[in-house]
Amino acid sequence: MKVTWTLQDGGTRTADVAPGTNMMEAAVANGINGVVGECGGCLSCATCHVYVADDWADKTGGPEDFEDAMLDATEAERKATSRLSCQIVADDSLDGLHLIVPTP
Repeated sequence: MKVTWTLQDGGTRTADVAPGTNMMEAAVANGINGVVGECGGCLSCATCHVYVADDWADKTGGPEDFEDAMLDATEAERKATSRLSCQIVADDSLDGLHLIVPTP
């Protein structure tokens, strides 16, 4: 499946992502600046914060309770479409997903 990130500098990058891969892993593997994933996807650092593009928010769903609490600790502003990218897992229904890397 394909995922597009809007980068902090306003540019975009699109990459193929294998089903079952979380978006933090995909971002790190593709050199997306601003997505760090210090905890390795263990839901304990909030350094993989992204905004889901408005037209994709319903498809990715909202955060579960613990993720919701972690989003309060993000460096960048929290928005209605904020997610921790380690909690979004690639599957065919997300082909074409668009994520925005926040600027702190």
